[in-house]
This record gives sequence, structure tokens and C-alpha cells, in this order.
Amino acid sequence: MNDQINTNSVEAQARRDFLKTGALVVGATLAPGVLFYGVAHSRAPEEAASSDKRYGLLIDTTKCGNGCNDCVTACNTENGLSGETGPQDSQWIRKVDIKDLRTGYVQSLPMMCQHCENPPCVDVCPTSASMKRADGIVLVDRHTCIGCRYCMMACPYKARSFVHEPLTDQNPEVPRGKGCVESCTFCVQRVDRDEQPACVEACNKQGHGAMIFGDLKDPESELNKALKSASSIEVRADLALNTGVRYQGI
Repeated sequence: MNDQINTNSVEAQARRDFLKTGALVVGATLAPGVLFYGVAHSRAPEEAASSDKRYGLLIDTTKCGNGCNDCVTACNTENGLSGETGPQDSQWIRKVDIKDLRTGYVQSLPMMCQHCENPPCVDVCPTSASMKRADGIVLVDRHTCIGCRYCMMACPYKARSFVHEPLTDQNPEVPRGKGCVESCTFCVQRVDRDEQPACVEACNKQGHGAMIFGDLKDPESELNKALKSASSIEVRADLALNTGVRYQGI
């Protein structure tokens, strides 16, 4: 009997040692994703995302030219997207045309995740992979996303994509993975370095000036001043989602 107990103890210890070793290997493998997840929740390890801010974006459609895709190209480059537009390709920002049926007037505007205050994607997610930071940025935790795509069905803006195929040549700051849902993050990796999202930077660099990004809670921000200077609307305001993205000129 004592021999049996001793044998079991040795086997149990061996299993524990094996699991510890496996955990270290897995931890090393997931390190880039874990680090990104940390960035997604805080600007630095010692500085958490704050509810004192709410990031938002204003798009002036009168300055957004038909056929211009500078914002789309910049998003694809920054986040490692292919730029293809097939049913199995990811688009975090896309250009859409809207037509006034009364006048026939057509406008072109960028459409992306609207970073809602009350995001339907978060409400329906069964694993809490869809989440909203304290500063209003809506994200997907790729470690807990199970690819159910409920969030894609819930989003009224068709802003989310599903990764169907294995990915290569990724931006280390923006890890992506097969079987996960993804969407615009406001380039959170840049925002957490006090930089502008790639789409906004590209739009301004090309001299269009159609996009203003900033803190909706800061009355002195360029964004708030622009919102006060002219009327703006939410897309599907009837849903009462209080979107972080607003449009002027439509």
C-alpha cells in the first residue's frame, strides 16, 4: 500500500512539472498577444485607460472626395490587412456611397466601427471578447473570441470581419488570428502613444482635412470645437447607441 502511495505521488509530481513546463512554453508563444492585450487596456503598465476621456472621430463628408481611398490604404498598411474586398477579406474601414433619392446627389464617406457608447457587439458576445475600454474604444480580445460571429450579426454598420485564413507578415503591434472577429480599433496602438489613428494622419497628410480625432470629453479639444461649429449626425441615430464617430455634411 505504501509503495502504491509513493508511486502515485511521484507520478502526480511529474504531471505537475510537465504542466508547469507547458505553461511556460505557451506563455512564450502567446507573449506578443498578451502584450498587445495589455496595451489594449492601458496606455502603459502603470497608466490605465481612463473614463475621464472618450475618444471620438468627426468626418466632414464635404471634404471626403469620391474615389479617394487614402484612409482605407493607410488603415490596411498600419494594421496588416490585405486590402482585398472579397467576402473572406477583412475591411476595418471602407468607403460607401450614399444617395439622396430626392435630388440624386451622391456622397462618399468612410464607414468603420462607430465605437458606440452602448455597443450591440458587446451585449451579444457570450465570452466578453467584445469589450469597450474605459475611454470608449471598442475592441475584440483575440484570446477569448470563439468566432461565433454574433457580434457581426448585431453590428448595424457591418463593421466587423471574420478571419477565415491563416495570416502572415503581421504588424507585431496588431496581432490577428484565424477564427477571430476583428474591426477598427481607432489604431489603439497609436492612440496609446498619443498619436493619431492611421486614417486620420493620412487624410491630413494629403491635405484633405476631412477627419478630426480627439477627446469628446475635452471642451478645448479640436474635435469638440469642430462639433460645436457645425451640426453633425450619427449614422442610425434612431438606435440610440451614442456613437463615437460623427458625420458632417450628410
